[in-house]
Amino acid sequence: MGTRDVLVFVLLSILSASALSDLVILKCDRRIDLRTHIVRVSTSLKVENIGPAGVSEFLLTVPNFQAQNLAYLMASSYEGHGKSKGSVVNLSANLVQRDGMPPDITVYSVSLPKELGKGESLTFDILSVFTHSLKPFPEEITQADIQLVVYQDGAYYLSPYEVKVQSLSVQAPSPRVEFYTKLPNVKLVDSEIKYGPYDNLPPFSFTPIIVHFENNRPFAVVKKLVREIEISHWGNVQVTEHYCLVHGGARNKGGFSRKYRIEYQARPDIRGAASFRHLTARLPPRAHSIYYRDQIGNISTSNLWADSRKTELRIEPRYPLFGGWKTDFTIGYGLPLQDFLFESEGKLVLNFSFGCPIDEVVIDNLVVKAGTSTSKLQVVLPEGSKDMFAHIPFDTNQRGEVKFSHLDFFGRPVVVLEKENVVPEHNQHFQVYYKFNCLSMLQEPLMLISGFFLFFIACIVFKHMDISISKSSSAYIAKLQWDEVIMK
Repeated sequence: MGTRDVLVFVLLSILSASALSDLVILKCDRRIDLRTHIVRVSTSLKVENIGPAGVSEFLLTVPNFQAQNLAYLMASSYEGHGKSKGSVVNLSANLVQRDGMPPDITVYSVSLPKELGKGESLTFDILSVFTHSLKPFPEEITQADIQLVVYQDGAYYLSPYEVKVQSLSVQAPSPRVEFYTKLPNVKLVDSEIKYGPYDNLPPFSFTPIIVHFENNRPFAVVKKLVREIEISHWGNVQVTEHYCLVHGGARNKGGFSRKYRIEYQARPDIRGAASFRHLTARLPPRAHSIYYRDQIGNISTSNLWADSRKTELRIEPRYPLFGGWKTDFTIGYGLPLQDFLFESEGKLVLNFSFGCPIDEVVIDNLVVKAGTSTSKLQVVLPEGSKDMFAHIPFDTNQRGEVKFSHLDFFGRPVVVLEKENVVPEHNQHFQVYYKFNCLSMLQEPLMLISGFFLFFIACIVFKHMDISISKSSSAYIAKLQWDEVIMK
């Protein structure tokens, strides 16, 4: 963001401040976590209504250059105060358009749990998760180089409200910080950069900051993930996940060097620190029949740890992944049906997790195909299912498909859920509701029994049939006459 954009913020803040002056932010504490390639910004706000009328919403503003990478936004407050704090109350945040706002700002409206009267205050937390916000600099490195990245943000909390006191903490993954913007009241302590506190900031105050630091954590980006969840009413849920994985960090310059090959195998943390060799997938408890393969076949470089509470699969590709390299692979496993399928108000409910089981992975495009089958493992609903609908705690694109398999007449309905820019925070449970007559489970067995029965009946009939030529037929008489002529 350049000087021109900052001037736009300052100029248009004068136009917007008067319309949004009923609320004031008494205290703002921000913490930016840069320890992985997913940027998480945690903000704690204490707001007060100083106007005469009640207020039921709070506006969040995000610069457009950050909003395009915003993957997850959640606001929450606590019931009660002090030591008597109760359960967490999630507040809905919706994208809105407001007149008088600067053009380079995206606005979200947060609905407060109750109307805030004159002189009343409320404290709530905001979690913002951004993807592709860490830019490698330099963009290309050799196998032996470390990875340096750049992050840009603002030193002040960008808001349409006046901020009385605010502070900012930027947490880097290591003490090696090449550069950070120097402002008054800023200090670097180990791997943490602290800005502030700053007092009495007017609305839309913005001062850009840049942090250039080392980050060798795996930049695992899944370009496309297709999860197929197939329900068998005979007692199993089969999950198949197809991955297209890319290292999204600084591109490897010069290919894989044979010069450093032996050193990399002996000391991968030094010769190839920016690469990664393995990932961990946290599967549901009681997972069984687990496999990990690619287009060549089964990959044996994997380890599995399982107990009654969790199942962890450590997968290792056939080769280490450096910046820009990619690999395709498939993970599959089975689960007990009774752990995920329930009945509610006359309907069957599938309760399953939406996101990716692999730790700290960004998914550019995620497709979940959900359904059920009576004799086959795939989420594809069995033939005869009706009144299907899905409930997801966030926005997704939904559509329906039909899948044909063996012994199908009309095909099996499939619920397809699609979402872009998915982060671990999206790994929440969703539900698929449908109606299914259990007598339909007998359709395929009865078809097989009927088929075998008709086959054996045909064999019996064929066995007792006389297919020889009759002695009274004209063909048989002609044959006898012909044989007599030949003998003469």
